[in-house]
Amino acid sequence: MKSIDSRLRQLLGAVPTSYWDEKIKSHPGYWGERILSQLVYANEISKGKAGAYTDVIETALAYVEGRIAEEGVIAKQTALEAEQLLNDLAAEAKSYDILCVAHAHIDMNWMWPWDETVSVTLDTFRTMLNLMEEYPFFVFSQSQAAVYRIVEQYAPLMLEEIKRRVHEGRWEVTASHWVEADKNMPNGESLTRQMLYAKRYLARLLDIDAGSLNLDFEPDTFGHSLHVPEILANGGVRYYYNCRGSDGPVAYRWEAPSGHSIIGYREPTWYNDFIQPILGSYVPDICRQTGLKTHLHVYGVGDHGGGPTRRDLERLRDMDGWPIYPNIRFGTFADFYRLLETVSEKLPVIQDEQNFVFTGCYTSQTRIKTANRIGEASLNEAELFSAAAGALSGASYPGAAYEEAWRNVLFNQFHDILPGSGVIETREHALGLFQNTMAIANTNRKLAMEHIAAGIDTSGLGEPGDKLTVSEGAGVGFGTQAFKITQVERGRGHTRIVHLFNPSAYDREESAELVIWDWSSPIRTLVVKDSFGNPVAHQLLDNGFHTHWGHHYMRLLIQAKVPACGYATYTVALGEEAVRPFFPTDPRVEREESFVLENELLRVAFSPFDATVVSMIDKATGTELIDRSRPAGMFRFIREDASKGMTAWRVGRYMSIASVHENVKIKMEHRGNVRQSLKYELQFGSSALKVSVSLDRNSPRLQFGIECDWHEIGKGATGIPQLSFHWPLAYQSPSYKYDIPFGTIVRKPLDMDVPGNSWALGMRLQPDKPTVMIVTTNKYGFRGTDNSLSVSLIRSSFDPDPYPELGNPHKIGLAVCVAGPSSSNRELAETAYRFNHPLSVLSGVPRPGTRPCDASFLKLTEGTVAISAVKMPEEPEGNRWIVRVYETEGRDTKVKLQLFKPATEAYFVDSNERKASGGLFIGSNAEFVEFGVGASSVASVCIVFQQ
Repeated sequence: MKSIDSRLRQLLGAVPTSYWDEKIKSHPGYWGERILSQLVYANEISKGKAGAYTDVIETALAYVEGRIAEEGVIAKQTALEAEQLLNDLAAEAKSYDILCVAHAHIDMNWMWPWDETVSVTLDTFRTMLNLMEEYPFFVFSQSQAAVYRIVEQYAPLMLEEIKRRVHEGRWEVTASHWVEADKNMPNGESLTRQMLYAKRYLARLLDIDAGSLNLDFEPDTFGHSLHVPEILANGGVRYYYNCRGSDGPVAYRWEAPSGHSIIGYREPTWYNDFIQPILGSYVPDICRQTGLKTHLHVYGVGDHGGGPTRRDLERLRDMDGWPIYPNIRFGTFADFYRLLETVSEKLPVIQDEQNFVFTGCYTSQTRIKTANRIGEASLNEAELFSAAAGALSGASYPGAAYEEAWRNVLFNQFHDILPGSGVIETREHALGLFQNTMAIANTNRKLAMEHIAAGIDTSGLGEPGDKLTVSEGAGVGFGTQAFKITQVERGRGHTRIVHLFNPSAYDREESAELVIWDWSSPIRTLVVKDSFGNPVAHQLLDNGFHTHWGHHYMRLLIQAKVPACGYATYTVALGEEAVRPFFPTDPRVEREESFVLENELLRVAFSPFDATVVSMIDKATGTELIDRSRPAGMFRFIREDASKGMTAWRVGRYMSIASVHENVKIKMEHRGNVRQSLKYELQFGSSALKVSVSLDRNSPRLQFGIECDWHEIGKGATGIPQLSFHWPLAYQSPSYKYDIPFGTIVRKPLDMDVPGNSWALGMRLQPDKPTVMIVTTNKYGFRGTDNSLSVSLIRSSFDPDPYPELGNPHKIGLAVCVAGPSSSNRELAETAYRFNHPLSVLSGVPRPGTRPCDASFLKLTEGTVAISAVKMPEEPEGNRWIVRVYETEGRDTKVKLQLFKPATEAYFVDSNERKASGGLFIGSNAEFVEFGVGASSVASVCIVFQQ
């Protein structure tokens, strides 16, 4: 005789081809579906009890088979009789519960424009509210603060209905985050702000306790980075719900390297489910995995919203009355996680990232990636200098404007927007939000700097100069396209004053680019001096003047020193010129042409044939970092196999890899005392590449400025074109290190793209030798394998957007950095920070003031931490700062911050800026704050300054 499984399969019909198919393909009618579903459920129970109910099931199944043979159908009486035959299982069957939690997964602008997202939200919520009127037992849950903002903005009357249902306990708010965001590409500060702004907003909007928002609901997010539990714990979030990115335990404790943990649930079926009678068959096995007798079933039409249907509710109400079936009740995620708490100590522990899935999303839609990185960086600096201006002299802190800008950034981090898996309307809306973000960030960043500069005493640095000049006001708006503060000129005459601003918590000495407008004096006599009158190394760029809207400008590179989180002042003036004989400058000999960039730290040689890097010597150790058999700095044109489909999501198998370094046009560009550089041009396919490579004075960074005119189109028949930057290593690399939100991770070599917040480093076995890292300004997809590093630069996926990268002059910044043998994670993070946060330049004027020409507002003098944010609190009260740091080395540390003015109090706060337990020691002169930070932990400190 055939097995029970085989016989049930025959009665159920063909095996479904996908999860979304009807599970009972034989279509036996209501009574047939009812009894077959109960037989399958009973069989699953019996399997878990070593076949204890096999005989009972055999009897009932044989009865049903016999009646079908006689009558050709499963009639009502057959089903009822079979239920009676299964009665011995009734108690065991009813010992299980199915907790049905209703949800509508609403993707933000996935395959549609913003106005459709608004309509989807409002239409879905109207359906849910209508069902609540009709079905008193119906309970609904909804995530994402952004959808509640839609209701507030576009349907305020509906908001009152929702608030009433929330306070009745029938509408569960699961929105601890602004959106269901990507967890790999946003930095740690962004993931923190997701909670900060969502919780504050919803607590006010719906009159609820922010502490009740303790679930991070991420059903569709494409992977989950290592420190997520630490970030969530600091924001008062205890629970996690995910579906993708892992095939591990269903219920688990996820523990961060800090030791903080959260309770997680990985959806074993799917989060966009609809109700089918066969639902009970999943229950016994999943409950064995969780250790509970209650199964969580999340249901409701989703992606494009919709939510549960009337059929779902009617089916569930009916199925609850079946005798050989779990009890069915309607409830909330909070109900389920309370049950998981009871078995939390028995749950398996995950101590790793939950990755990878949809690796193409680290590169697809490059403009959205750029918007994210630049938006984060600009807000970081704007908040810092606005906080400094506020603490310095009471300047108004634009907190509401920054919240608006942050909401834009956070919205664009939705898991179909930042990953690039949307359509053209998705990108257009995202870039519109980005423009608004930059208007807020750069305007307020500059206003803060101007406020600070207005109090600097520059009266001794120059005279106002001739009034009959045109330089003042020149350059309006200049610099915004490079995402800088505008480089408008405020000075005139033969002496110009500039203030350089440094957002880093460390003093910096590096090159800075000045823009000097309408300079009418001889440029060969230019002198640059610091505020003490000391000459400063400088170098003219571009060999002359450029025109811009009725004015002309020149670019000047200087070697600057700027204090930590502070500013420095420099002057550019007309110097003296000696009289000397003038000799002809025509060349008299020809010499071998070489393409070498060299400074105090590195010597880098390029092939004159194809512009690849053939030698890089670390001067401190004499180590050669290039294997001559594998030239580095190579741009590669890759053709990916598109046969798996979903090309925006998936990086296909590499079908071909070709160097594009043919017929290269290369020439030296600068050989100055601040910068040496060369540039070259390449043609490949239908595209062109312009590359400028530079090495600045005392810099460990070989910088690549890349501009690509990209015209490659992906097709199913020909594959996905990709441009990649490739750097083979001259040493054995057993593993690779990447930066991730609030930390770093070491991964084994993987021949696949993996995410990094901004950099990747090839580790080496010899501890006394330098290593190589690649830092980017707008890229997230790296590949560390075969003793090499690669960065995916551009991909022409073709679905859902057929032309995601055309019409875009791609501008890419990356740097190949040499890290010393003992470089710490903190130092690596600082290297990447400096590359992504160049010094800002502000034109100044001579005027009296009370502040020195150079000053620091904050300096990190001790501790293995990186600073993530310096801001004023969301609740404006007194003269206070919030300083957030994260520990980088995996060990407890003591942090010491040097302040620019005395503090009267300091205390820990959580990520929601609520006072937390634990005291801090304020230094004896009150200009230092010292506190402890646990290994791999995040800490936020509120500092109260003297008024």
